[in-house]
Amino acid sequence: MTDMEILKEIRTAFEREPRIHIHRNHIHMDFRGGTLVIEGEVGDIAAKQLALERAGDYALNGLEDRLRLIALGPVEDGALRVAVIDALSEEPTLKNCAIRAWAKGKEQTVRETQPESGGALYVLVEDGVVTLEGQVLSLSHKRLAGVLAWWAPGCRDVVNKLAVTPPEDDSDDEINDAVRLVLEKDHRLPADQIKISTKGRAVTLEGLVFREAEKTQAETDTWYVQGVGNVINQIELRR
Repeated sequence: MTDMEILKEIRTAFEREPRIHIHRNHIHMDFRGGTLVIEGEVGDIAAKQLALERAGDYALNGLEDRLRLIALGPVEDGALRVAVIDALSEEPTLKNCAIRAWAKGKEQTVRETQPESGGALYVLVEDGVVTLEGQVLSLSHKRLAGVLAWWAPGCRDVVNKLAVTPPEDDSDDEINDAVRLVLEKDHRLPADQIKISTKGRAVTLEGLVFREAEKTQAETDTWYVQGVGNVINQIELRR
């Protein structure tokens, strides 16, 4: 197929997935040097991740993600950077990680540790996009750090480049464990009432909660976990 035919196929795939909200969100795609570039603004994390999943099926030579969440309000990069750093610093499982940040072209040391202790996190914020670099001890640490960045007010995207040292093989079990960890970290949720199962990177949520907001938040948190390909929300409301 030609590039135009491929783009038409992708748009058709988008229209078949109501959660992408193709007629409400602003998504632009084209090929640049053989790479599929997808950019624009979407209203929620599910729309972003599903669009990338559907488009990725056609990106044989790579996909460049420039999709951003619509900003809910004016948040300066400095305030966002502080919020991300505070969240990472206060997280007990990351207490042995050094934390550094880039601000106004200069590196700032937020917390220093012994080199062999637990890795190092570098935080860069530009136009509401949080980039995490460095290394951590496990995939769960990497995924949790990414979600903590997503939770920061004003975050429009997270680029998680953290390396895992020593390397770990990813799996559905790893994703499942990370989702469980994230839901337990969100104090807005009755995590003990939510059952999680993962197959083929698709996460199914089941259980009973008291409020619609809790059901929605559980799904949103799950989408924030890197590597999740789909979320099937079967959580029910207590009557």
